Amino acid sequence: MRIAVDAMGGDYAPEEIVMGAIEAVREYNCEVVLVGDETQLIEALNKHGAASETRLSVQHAAEVIGMHEHPGAAVRKKKDASVVVATRLVKEGHCRAVVSAGSTGAAVAAAMFGLGRIKGIERPAIATPIPNLNGTTVLLDSGANVDAKPRHLVQGAIMGSLYAEYVLGIKKPRVGLLNIGEEDTKGNEQALAAYPLLKELHTIQFIGNVEGRDIPKGTVDVVVCDGFTGNVVLKFGEGLASVIMQLIKDAIYRSGLLAKIASLLVLPALKGLKKKMDYAEYGGAPLLGVDGGFIICHGSSKAKAIKNAIRVANEFTEKRVVDHIREKIAEEGIAANEGE
Repeated sequence: MRIAVDAMGGDYAPEEIVMGAIEAVREYNCEVVLVGDETQLIEALNKHGAASETRLSVQHAAEVIGMHEHPGAAVRKKKDASVVVATRLVKEGHCRAVVSAGSTGAAVAAAMFGLGRIKGIERPAIATPIPNLNGTTVLLDSGANVDAKPRHLVQGAIMGSLYAEYVLGIKKPRVGLLNIGEEDTKGNEQALAAYPLLKELHTIQFIGNVEGRDIPKGTVDVVVCDGFTGNVVLKFGEGLASVIMQLIKDAIYRSGLLAKIASLLVLPALKGLKKKMDYAEYGGAPLLGVDGGFIICHGSSKAKAIKNAIRVANEFTEKRVVDHIREKIAEEGIAANEGE
């Protein structure tokens, strides 16, 4: 299974991207095509002793889309940008999925223009896994579609439920609509309109409105909202996790000798907690709704995150998530409004 990796996207490209790809092919026995400046990529492969690795190849792309460029305009203009070329490899059947840590907007635009949407899906959604007390909650949309209509949330609920079931292994995922209260009379116009539509779905287990605190508690498996709200929730959660870990370290550092000695006993537990809260462990988030595999990574992803994102890309394609989405959307009789 061949995965196309946008090797020029992200804060630490191409060095960390290449390192992550090297680790992935050796650990997961997959094939990776590194897309980007050929000279830089070959230099990085040589540096890390992977020039002869037959499961790694390089596809030259002369351009890069910057974080501050307008996504749609840049994708249209820069036909030889690394993320555009990587997407084209999937469209033409040379690779099964794309992994990119570059501009999220550019990634979404490249996927939309290059792969197109699954029939019945109007807007794609980024499905981000968030650790909870019992396992994982999938939050979507976390940034692809900031202005969502009720029917977009319905489509997202179906896609998120399928991803949770087939990739995360959650049987009959509980799907909730993010709101300011559990009552079906709560919320803004968007939530009030989406609630009855979600309740009518036959292919998901909709449990009603859920609140932000339900995400870390693990009382819901899939949470749907618009991309603006989802991205705020995601970034707040990342910041809070980082602060909590720092507060624990500071408390131990400022304590007396006995407390520091005692902290050694709980060190394994703290390391486990840090691992669970580390986004690098989850690798990347799939862009659901486009007609192909596309995994979006955090912009600050290093080798570990890229390696795990490639694992996610493999799982996504092996579990045929796109096919399952296509089948369920058709089963629900949902048709995209092509006029919007």
